[in-house]
Amino acid sequence: MASLERLINRQRSSNTTFRRIKMRNHLNADTLYSRIREDFDKVLDHRAANTQISLCDALMSEMAMFCLKDASLLAFERRRQDEPDSLHEVFSIKNIPSDSQMRTILDPVSVRDIRRPFRTVFTQLQRDKVFEKMTFFDGFYLLALDGTGVYTSEKISSPYCQSKRKRNGNIEHYQQMVAGATVHLDHSEFIPTCPEMIVKQDGSTKNDCERNATKRYLDDFRPKHPHLKVIVVEDALASNAPHIQELLKHDLRYILGAKPTDHEYLYQLVDEAIEIGRINEFHQADPEKAGARHYYRHLIDIPINKTSKESLCVNLLEYWQADDMGNIERRFAWVTDITLTKKNVYDIMQAGRVRWRIENEPFNTLKKQGYNLGHNYGLGKEHLSAVFAHLMMLAFLIDQVQQMCCPLFQVARAKCQANKYLWENIRNFFHCYVAPSMAVILHCIVNGIPKRKVEIQWE
Repeated sequence: MASLERLINRQRSSNTTFRRIKMRNHLNADTLYSRIREDFDKVLDHRAANTQISLCDALMSEMAMFCLKDASLLAFERRRQDEPDSLHEVFSIKNIPSDSQMRTILDPVSVRDIRRPFRTVFTQLQRDKVFEKMTFFDGFYLLALDGTGVYTSEKISSPYCQSKRKRNGNIEHYQQMVAGATVHLDHSEFIPTCPEMIVKQDGSTKNDCERNATKRYLDDFRPKHPHLKVIVVEDALASNAPHIQELLKHDLRYILGAKPTDHEYLYQLVDEAIEIGRINEFHQADPEKAGARHYYRHLIDIPINKTSKESLCVNLLEYWQADDMGNIERRFAWVTDITLTKKNVYDIMQAGRVRWRIENEPFNTLKKQGYNLGHNYGLGKEHLSAVFAHLMMLAFLIDQVQQMCCPLFQVARAKCQANKYLWENIRNFFHCYVAPSMAVILHCIVNGIPKRKVEIQWE
């Protein structure tokens, strides 16, 4: 393989138009890889002291697989055999485990031991003042929470899998997690947080499973971010008294979807308020769409159900959008602990509607744009599948930080026009050259490498 650094230096000396793009010191891929390796190096190794492959190398190797978007452990195994040089250089991996070694080493690792890097990356975002641009309402950040499927199979399962009987009588094993991300309507990036796996003990219904896993998620999230002003945005499954009390316990504000079918008593109070004229209602023209109007109706300080008349009261906001003929195009409703006024209902409505982004963007990106969420990389007998899910989310976090903060990554991504072509280009450089860093690879993508004609002299 040719040295990529030698080629880029040769091109720089001969090409006066070479673009040398300055990067943020702490928010580029190479620095983040180094910080994450430091965190992994602190994880206690469960094996004997004379092992040849360190736990840190195994964790970094697996994260490298997700950073390069390899479709399987077998694909990464081929990379390990055919082109290990760049893996050693870019990810600082001394000994790269084989696919079977990786499964054996990582299976006993608890996910609790590999959560530190999420906090490390987040701290860098705060330190460089980048995270401040994600503030949405009155200095608060919107944290969208939702559950998503990780894996399904009718043949094999893991300790993290739940099971259900399908209509055809077959047993389906499935794995899920609760994930959160800081989102903003004006920014395409989202900052994922450390996920929480849903386990068998969480319950037999979707509501119970997500609620119990979300409780653990909050117990882990709030101590790590004790002073962060957060509004939690969730779907209608979350608008129940036990979950709201859990949010209040952690000093978290909330905007939660509310369906009439799930809150008959709540909407009965709305009907009564309409009859006596106690409800607040107004409408406004859409500033961007001619003829469209926004309608709001809100009620303050009402019990969420009959049993919580004194202990838990919420504010209800109903919103619908209609065209110039009066036809309703969209209709939503939320419960919140934020005091509703004519001045802030538009912002609350926008915050409530942003919840869809965690389902339609982060989850879809993870499943359809190279990260292969849903693919069975290995289930293991203990924690392997959960470790893989966490490392995949960590790789996704690094990419989102680069997309938000790294000028070099942004230019390279714009030149490739789509993420999948950028990943393809990066993998090609790993295959053809010895790359000393991710920065060198991105500079080569931005500036290009002159193609050379290959001539072979046959004897």
